Amino acid sequence: MTRILSLTLFLWCTLLVQGQEYDVVIKGGQVIDPKNNLNELLDVAVKDGKVAAVAANIPVSNATTVIQAQGLYVTPGLIDMHTHVFQGTDVDSYLANGLGSLPPDGFTFRAGVTTVVDAGTSGWRNFRQFKHQTIDQAQTRVLAFISIVGAGMYGRLEAQNLNDMDPVLTAFMIDLYSEHIVGVKKHHYRGDNFTPVERAVEAGNMAGVPVMVDFGEHDPMLSIKTLFLEKLRPGDIFTHTYSYTNNRETVVDENNQVKPFIFQAQKRGIIFDVGHGGGSFIWHQVVPSIKQGFLPDVISTDLHFWSMNAGMKDMTNLLSKFLNLGMTMEQVIGRSTWEPAQVIQRPQLGHLSPGAEADIAVFRLHEGDFGFMDARGRMMKGTQKLETELTLRAGKVVWDLNGLSVPAWDTEPLKY
Repeated sequence: MTRILSLTLFLWCTLLVQGQEYDVVIKGGQVIDPKNNLNELLDVAVKDGKVAAVAANIPVSNATTVIQAQGLYVTPGLIDMHTHVFQGTDVDSYLANGLGSLPPDGFTFRAGVTTVVDAGTSGWRNFRQFKHQTIDQAQTRVLAFISIVGAGMYGRLEAQNLNDMDPVLTAFMIDLYSEHIVGVKKHHYRGDNFTPVERAVEAGNMAGVPVMVDFGEHDPMLSIKTLFLEKLRPGDIFTHTYSYTNNRETVVDENNQVKPFIFQAQKRGIIFDVGHGGGSFIWHQVVPSIKQGFLPDVISTDLHFWSMNAGMKDMTNLLSKFLNLGMTMEQVIGRSTWEPAQVIQRPQLGHLSPGAEADIAVFRLHEGDFGFMDARGRMMKGTQKLETELTLRAGKVVWDLNGLSVPAWDTEPLKY
């Protein structure tokens, strides 16, 4: 009886798919959707800005746009969980409303990214400006960690002001803008104590959100073992995982061994985020980590003015680095879609389930002789390189590298 019911349901779903009219059908791509355990040749149909169906052989007779994706990878739109996009004109500012932050739409869709999370560029004092100035203007979905420093990431001096680190006001701002704010950020504090971490966690407890920690610059150096096992909670995030800087303890020791407590912390639930940036991705930390099984939980760029044209470049370049280190396509896509969606408590994102907003990326994987740089300007050779062919945001084509979604010029008469 159960088998008959299953067959009936399958036939009903098949007939439903065949009778549908679609805005877009992406045909024949290798669909990778880690949330739904998909890694196979399938079609993806879009209707009214939503994923309508993911199945084999979806009819296209009633589709407005048909995109041939044979030989390409079709994935959920990428989520870049560490960016700085509070762009403005304050020349005295480091990132908050300053020239160092970037306009999201100029750097997202061309890399398959449909959602960015700003990593604490704004604080409770200026988040509303960030919302009006950037979030409300962007086609890219922009979410945010809010800095525990009220002034946000205005400068290194402001980051030392313990009097501006107010958990109550930070939590209150998160509550006011819970649709947009996903967590709290601690950053660039040089003191010899954990006070900013403790206040960020206090705000996180009040608001029910995770904390992201940029844990460098302490003088004297503070223990990351204490940070991971005593100060942070399961679900909190350690960004710039593979950094090697002054006054920041590394995850790999001087004998090229991942420190044992790193695995303990990851098992405890600490989230390790790449946060490549302009200075926080060093091959001498990355290569031993991957070889010894310490993989990042989330892959992110730390996109800003000083990283975009340096070793980082963009999300596809970053994912390519991990592919060349031996991670699978499914692993790198999962760590840039469904995994960050769960970390920021946005389960509606990062997958291609029917009914989900149709944020979709289509990639081509090139084989050849390539070079990839770290943040110190050192090169690693590789044989694989991702390139974004197409990006859809809410069902609309927002990036089309080679015109896959449009007709050839000589197939339609010119109309005056």
